[in-house]
Amino acid sequence: MIKKLFFFFLLIPAFLFSQNDSIINGKVVSESSLLEGIHIINLSKKNGAVTDARGYFQISAKVSDTLQFSAVNLKARRYVLTANDFSKDLVFVKMESLITELDEVAIIQYKNINAVALGIVPANQKTYTPAERKLAAAGDFKWYSPLLIPLGGMSVDGLINSISGRTSMLKKELVVERKEMLQLKTSDYFERKYFVETLKIPEIYVDGFLFYIAENERFARAMKDKNKTMASFILSELAVEYLKLNELEISKIKADEK
Repeated sequence: MIKKLFFFFLLIPAFLFSQNDSIINGKVVSESSLLEGIHIINLSKKNGAVTDARGYFQISAKVSDTLQFSAVNLKARRYVLTANDFSKDLVFVKMESLITELDEVAIIQYKNINAVALGIVPANQKTYTPAERKLAAAGDFKWYSPLLIPLGGMSVDGLINSISGRTSMLKKELVVERKEMLQLKTSDYFERKYFVETLKIPEIYVDGFLFYIAENERFARAMKDKNKTMASFILSELAVEYLKLNELEISKIKADEK
């Protein structure tokens, strides 16, 4: 009788957890770079959310709720939440790009016609990413143009933002943005089958591997230098490391496939 009561009390927290709503933190991952404005609807609760520019979202849900993801440039997908999802800091949901086939068109490139030739921007002007522009607006990013903030200088706004912590947050956003850009650039340089067939990364682990390699400074430097040979060499090394880190899970997957 005591054992039965003990087992009953063990089930109570799990039961309550499955019945109560919690906030799910997630991120949509896709080969498409347009991740802002993806609509997420909890079909069970009829509440919804929208992704930000980097694909992150938050939504109230509970175990077994079905989330529907939809966007004009992506294939719609439904995702059923499990108890395991609620134990994660971030739930990754993959969406496939919606490719629209067009009639054959002829593209003529006019190399001499560009923004510089038309006088829209000055020659040799450096371009900046959204995160770099935000950091510059906060007064801390070290621009190299004398028309903006002097190298090494900080405006009054920059000092205020530094004290308030906003500058620190924007610096973190800049780091995240650069890693995401590296992942996209890697996907452009190397086809997905290269990771699966050449590097022997299981299909379901490819996205995780892209996150893993974005942390490696040697690989980032090789990609920045457009040195594909060196990048391929470093990828081979990182693939071995990544497979060792996930050796137990990968072995289980291969066993299930047999």
